[in-house]
Formats: sequence, structure tokens, C-alpha cells
Amino acid sequence: MQIVADDKIPFLRGVLEPFAEVVYMPGAAISPADVRDADALIVRTRTRCDEALLAGSKVKAIATATIGFDHIDTLWCDKAGIAWSAAPGCNSGSVAQYIASALAVTAIRRGLSLDRMTLGVIGVGHVGSKVATVGRALGMRVLLNDPPRERAEGDSERFVQLDELIAASNIITLHVPLTKEGRDATWHLFDGERLSMLRPGQILINSSRGAVVDNQALRQRLSEGAYQSCCLCSASAILDVWEDEPLIDRALASRLDLGTPHIAGYSADGKAAGTTAAVRFIASQLGLPLGHWNGPELGIGPEMVIDAAGKTRQEVLCEAILGTYDIRRDSDALSADPDAFENLRGNYPVRREPQAFKLTLLNADKGTEAALEALGFRLRSVFKRL
Repeated sequence: MQIVADDKIPFLRGVLEPFAEVVYMPGAAISPADVRDADALIVRTRTRCDEALLAGSKVKAIATATIGFDHIDTLWCDKAGIAWSAAPGCNSGSVAQYIASALAVTAIRRGLSLDRMTLGVIGVGHVGSKVATVGRALGMRVLLNDPPRERAEGDSERFVQLDELIAASNIITLHVPLTKEGRDATWHLFDGERLSMLRPGQILINSSRGAVVDNQALRQRLSEGAYQSCCLCSASAILDVWEDEPLIDRALASRLDLGTPHIAGYSADGKAAGTTAAVRFIASQLGLPLGHWNGPELGIGPEMVIDAAGKTRQEVLCEAILGTYDIRRDSDALSADPDAFENLRGNYPVRREPQAFKLTLLNADKGTEAALEALGFRLRSVFKRL
């Protein structure tokens, strides 16, 4: 039995070897010759799984250790009798942490009071739901847009229309799959026309899929404010995903508030969950005794101590968020060397989510405690509560 796996999938080596021959390769380099005798594939977004790759092979099952699966031609696989799976929700906490860090940095840089701002969340699945929780924990008004959910749940009061959300939000964040067909197609959801609706001071964040935003049109939109000395005088954007990555648009990158190399979901916790889901699926398809494999033991992260005395609630929350992950590190690394996009992804340092940290909070009120718990922190102890 043979399994071909992307060599950048973490925590996988040694798990399947007792039961199969496992061939590890760079995901983008996997070819028809490599999969001809394989029984299964474990991939990431860099491997396009379609007829060109799989026709004539022995492949029975494909698992992608990612939340998205637009790199899998699911219709062709279904017709060919190849079972496939993704890992929905595996990195939802990681992306929520990324958005929290982006909001914290933006608030600090611009001197914003987040509790006076509105966050528009487009796509309210596993990820978007957690991002909405982050926004509320930061005191923001949160608007939701998700047409499929709105129709399924019949709850028009909970959701708003897309153009209404754009008009009413200070910050807009995208958490949708990439689809090109149907009434809810998301390819270039933010095209030139929608991007022209962005107001001065408004911020667009995309951590879903690169082509959800027309990158060329975004570059043009941001260029319109290139000579403004005040960041609030023009629209701005934060991107983690890009069209044509890893060959990113350098002119666009230079105009962003923050730009990162597709690592929003790259916490160790999220990676472990994605690998666990992939292993369990392949085990179920190939009859391997790993259907209940629980993944790696990551342990507890560092301890943190924050004294809230003399600080606003937002200052405490931002300190805690950035203490677990500071998005500026990844943005600075990509800005310094855009050609290192794949290397920055493939050799990403360990990042733990808030629930891995023990946070000792001093001199904080109950509202701040509740907000930190909503953000996922485990409060180890609280002294001198006011």
C-alpha cells in the first residue's frame, strides 16, 4: 500500500509508516508518475487534484489537510470513484487569532477605539463565526452576510445584504470558499465595482482565497490613495491570500497595511487538527487502524501576566492578543523578501492559539475578564479584582 503526501504537512511523519509506504514530496511537484501506483494522497492547496493528475492512477482516496478544497476537482473525483475530504473548521481558531491580531495592530497604528466601530463578516461558517465572536469580544458592532445560511435558516433579521454590509462597516473581513458558479459564486466577489464602494478609512481583510478579491482592481483602488499622507483619507487592505500566489503582485503588496504569506490558518493547533482529520479519513478509506488517532500532543504554551491597572479594556485585550501572535512579524518578513513566499509558508515557526496560554490577569474588571475568555484565553487566576 502506498500513500503520497505533501512533505510540508506537519506531524504526519511516522504515523502511517507502520501500515503503508509513504512517499513525501513538495506538494506543487506531485506529478501523474508519482501517483500512478499510489492508493491515497494527503495534500495541501499546492496540489491540483484533477483528471490531469489522477487519470489512470490507483488512487482511491484524497485528503486535504486544509479547510478549503478548491484545488480538488470534486466533480471529476466523484465520477472517477475517488473519495475525498477536507478538514472544515480545522484552522478556524487560527484564522480568528490572525484577524484579532490584525484588528489589534490596526487599532494601535490608527488610534482607533474598536468599540465604536463596525465589523462586517462575509461568510459565517466555522471561521466566520469565530471571527464574529472576536469582534464582539473587542466591543465591536458585528454585521453578518451569508446568503446560503440566510436561505437555509430563514433568518433575514440575523443577516444583512452584502452592499448594506459594505456601506455600514468600518472593517470588512472575508471568510468564504472560492466558487465560480451558481448564485453564490465568490470568484472576484470584490471586483472593481465593489471595491469602488470602499470609503476613505475603510479596511478590507481577505484571509479566505486570493481570487475572492480581484487583485488587479484592488491595486488600482489602493493606488487612488497612494499620495494621501493620512491613512484615514483612503481605503486600505490587509491580505493573507493572493491571486497567482506564490507569485504575488509586488505593487499591490507595497500598498497594503499588512500582507502575509497565506499563513492565517497556520497555528500549530490548526495544523494538528488538519493533519488529524486527514489521517482519520485516509485510515477509514484504506482500512487502517488509525480511525481514532488523536494527533500530536502539543502541550501548554507560555504563561502570560498582564496587569490591567491604568489601562483601558482595549489596551489589555490588544496586549493579550499580540502576546500570543503579532501579525507584524509575518508582514515584515514578506515585505522584506516577497520571493520567499513559499519558504515563509513551508518553514513557518510554531504559533499557538490563545487557549494554549495560561493568562494571569491583575486588577481587571469582570467585563475585561469576560472579553478575554471570549477570545479563548484561560484565565489562570485573577488578583485584586476591581
